Amino acid sequence: MHGAGSSGWLLVALCAATGAYCLLRMRSAVEEQRRTAGGEALMGFGMAVMAVPAAVVTPPRWAWAVHTAVFGAAALRALWGARTGGHHLHHLVGACAMAYMALVMARGGHTGVPVLTGVLLVYFTGYVLWTGSRLIPVTAAGRPGGAAAVGWGDRLELARACRLSMGIGMLAMLLGV
Repeated sequence: MHGAGSSGWLLVALCAATGAYCLLRMRSAVEEQRRTAGGEALMGFGMAVMAVPAAVVTPPRWAWAVHTAVFGAAALRALWGARTGGHHLHHLVGACAMAYMALVMARGGHTGVPVLTGVLLVYFTGYVLWTGSRLIPVTAAGRPGGAAAVGWGDRLELARACRLSMGIGMLAMLLGV
């Protein structure tokens, strides 16, 4: 978080681009995809804000409290959605990780709980490896209507690529805690 120079800006660009694509995915005709994309857009933009290099702007401490509140609320929403299982459990872990990192930054940064940070690093490393292994393109065969019926915002492999990039971003941010 608040990485150095070019690596910080690369993380900002990656997370902002991912958040922007997730906003576009919210136009899907499938309600569950819209809801998931909304949570992922929030994560992407939140990570982009958190990754802005400290040499450019150092947010006041109250900004981290706002960040903590936003991701605490996102965690509660994901917890509510997790009763049905699915991807909501990952959103719950991600929102809790973002709230945790915002709390660490509010206390001055680099004072995280080593055990909690380690558990989150193990989780996101496993998530990145698992998601990366699933990036094999999904063919349109077997989908009703073939490839023409699937809009670019509904393509599963693009959604997985976004999740992979956010997982990598989360790993980079956790390493800075």
